[in-house]
Amino acid sequence: MTACAIEPSADPGNGGTPRAGCSITAAGAYAARLARSGQDGDSWYPERWTLDGPEPYAVPLPGNQPEEAGTEVQPMGDGRVLVHRVAAGRHVFALLYPTGPGTGELPLGAVECPADTTGLRLLPPAPGGERAYALAAGPRSTVLWEVAGGAFGPERVVEIPGRCSGGVWLDRTGRMLAVDRETGGRTKAVVVDLERGGEVSPLLQIAADSDDRLLLADPDSGLVLIGSDAPSPGRERLGWGVLGSTLPVRFPECLRMPDCVVTPFAIQPGQVLTPERCAVALRVDGAFGSWVGVWRPAERQVRHLPAPEGWLTGAGLWTPEGELRLPCSTPQSPCGVARLALPDAGGGRTEAANAAKDPGDPADAADTGESASTEESAPDESGDPGATDPSTRASTPARPCPVPLQQAPLARLVTK
Repeated sequence: MTACAIEPSADPGNGGTPRAGCSITAAGAYAARLARSGQDGDSWYPERWTLDGPEPYAVPLPGNQPEEAGTEVQPMGDGRVLVHRVAAGRHVFALLYPTGPGTGELPLGAVECPADTTGLRLLPPAPGGERAYALAAGPRSTVLWEVAGGAFGPERVVEIPGRCSGGVWLDRTGRMLAVDRETGGRTKAVVVDLERGGEVSPLLQIAADSDDRLLLADPDSGLVLIGSDAPSPGRERLGWGVLGSTLPVRFPECLRMPDCVVTPFAIQPGQVLTPERCAVALRVDGAFGSWVGVWRPAERQVRHLPAPEGWLTGAGLWTPEGELRLPCSTPQSPCGVARLALPDAGGGRTEAANAAKDPGDPADAADTGESASTEESAPDESGDPGATDPSTRASTPARPCPVPLQQAPLARLVTK
């Protein structure tokens, strides 16, 4: 029997970001996860979910032996599942696919990392679904590997000075990859251009002495979610900006949740000219568990929703029409999707499309969210909000880049 959602844990190789319960392709057609098997649920096997049909369904892909709990799995665009195993210090990759009653396996090769490397982890699924990438971080540099999609197995793409984590795709072609690079005790987001041999250029710097990470991006609208301690030194805040905008990065007060870890995991696509109306799904982890937050920059409030039963925590996707789809697994329904239909910015209350809500449900109060709050921004060191620091610009103007805070007039508001 397929088990409920895997309990996620923080990923130390990814800036401490909590792991999601499954991985979903950029197009949203497939998902993959490790599922438990056996009477005691003490063994693991990969499982592929198909999400673009009339009803979601899962296909188990057990190999010749159970998987380790730390094995990584990732869906590819053609329905195969990439599996990343560690054996005798080697990182081994293979593609799994169903073959009648069994599982076919196509070995891709292995990567051997130096002893001082902290590990190798898969990056989020690349647009197009034909290739997959991984980061191997060492104490002074990080190697970007193409582990699937190449002609000769895993291929080394580029070695990036500094210790890199994160991983966010900035376009729909799989060319521009943003990673968070730590050098000199500070973390800044940089862009890796895969069509120029892995050329690296700066992407985000809010202040010279701040840690600025890119958490999520939407290629359609340019909306980006960042984590930075610029407005509150020593404490990371969640902020937002727009790629290529002349407006500053903003840090809404409503996104500050004491004693909780807030992780954005999905942005509504298709809002090409209105990034402030994009809905953003948030995973909120607190002392009493995890739940879902929904926020739009134009609303300046967070709507708090109880997590659906069996939610594969931290996983989900938006439709362009504004429906949030969350994969769920319970003993009664091993493969399901909870659908949350939300109004546009300025609309009415949030409604769960998959279940009627009791008028007396305490969650009603949470749906109203927090009251609108002032958005904060970090001051320019020179005191001139229009000052320009050339070191904060990307090396090529045509590349997508959220304008650093000190390059935009602080008096202008992003939203009404």
